[in-house]
Amino acid sequence: MMGSVESTCGAPRSVAKRGQLRSVLIAASAVLCFTGAPTAVGSADPLPIPQNDPFYIPPSGWESQAPGTILNSRPVEVASMGPQAQDAEAWQLLYRTTDNAGQPITTVTTVLRPRTGQVKGLISYQSAEDSSSPQCAPSFTLRQGAVPMDHKYDASLDFIEIGQMLSSGHAISVPDWEGANSALFTPNQPGYTALDGVRAAEAFAPLSLSGTDTPVAAYGYSGGSWGSAWIAQVQPTYAPEVRLVGVARGGGAFGAAEPLDMYMKSLDGGPFSGFLLSLLPGTMRADPRIAAAFDTYLTPAGKALMAAGGAQCSVPDVEQHAFVHMDDYLTIPFSQVLEQLHASFDEIDGITTPTVPLFFYHAVDDEIVHIGPVDQTVAGWCATGAAPVTYTRDELSEHPSLEVAAIPAALRWIDDRLAGQPAPDGCSIRTVPSMSLGGA
Repeated sequence: MMGSVESTCGAPRSVAKRGQLRSVLIAASAVLCFTGAPTAVGSADPLPIPQNDPFYIPPSGWESQAPGTILNSRPVEVASMGPQAQDAEAWQLLYRTTDNAGQPITTVTTVLRPRTGQVKGLISYQSAEDSSSPQCAPSFTLRQGAVPMDHKYDASLDFIEIGQMLSSGHAISVPDWEGANSALFTPNQPGYTALDGVRAAEAFAPLSLSGTDTPVAAYGYSGGSWGSAWIAQVQPTYAPEVRLVGVARGGGAFGAAEPLDMYMKSLDGGPFSGFLLSLLPGTMRADPRIAAAFDTYLTPAGKALMAAGGAQCSVPDVEQHAFVHMDDYLTIPFSQVLEQLHASFDEIDGITTPTVPLFFYHAVDDEIVHIGPVDQTVAGWCATGAAPVTYTRDELSEHPSLEVAAIPAALRWIDDRLAGQPAPDGCSIRTVPSMSLGGA
């Protein structure tokens, strides 16, 4: 357990008894601080949360627009772990997209490009928001001045990854892939929202992209791996004109061998049970069947707990609600509630074999998403031979730290795909001591 961390970049000085997740995030931010982050102070003006920001309100008649149509735009500054914003040009785009039922909805993507040089390609980066609260969406948490310096934990790894992507010379689209209603663990919609963010980015002239000729890669870890997986799943039919050349993701494979109900049971009563309170409200919002079941069986205390968890971001939920047993807040066992929802979970678990080259990575000792089902899922992918798969198992990392450790290898792989180099043929599986030591 870490006792204290002092940061020259404004991260909090004490993390005693704050838990493993925050400790890793603080350590990651400290690495960024001590490697030359600038120190100028950005805007201190308070920013309205999405629920109170008129930018998020679409104009009349938006429903009739084509998916990916830009409805509003504005320049923004994207924050970093230091006081200064990212050294990039950045905008936000409100655009029309589609929910899982095929109905029009809107959401926002934050798009960035390096200030100088030719943009090489576009990365759709799916943040691991893991929250059911709109003010935890990346379009808010990434903005300079949106949150105080000592509350940047939920987006700290995003700041690091965005900085690295910019240094590689790529344009970036960071969609609010949960949609405006923060719908979590719904099938199809994460892919629709992210792909329409790509369409909007390709049509946005200041990014200087090449329209549908732009090579596109998807990238995400943990919850962001979920969003990135759905991009590959729905792209061939939903957005066939998008030139998707590869997906890099880790921290969760998903699909039938790694079902969501099994994951929820594994969280229940453990040190990371707070994730349930962060995830379930958005999952209920996404599917009326799930909402009806929990509304029937949650006790008044359980409903209050869900309301509290759904009103804040994932890191405070995990910190404040360790070792929560859902049985204590339901009138029937949690496992029985989940058993009644097989039809919903079968749809949610509909991610199948990759159809584009995949770079995938996972920690052998991942304490949040256990590796056994992940290995089984990858073995199934490899058996089909549908697309090249490169799978790296990391022995020294755990769940949060692997996100940082894998950045160089994942971005090298993305660089090659965006540069037009073909992915290695076949299926490659290997175990390395640490991806941070050059193992890919």
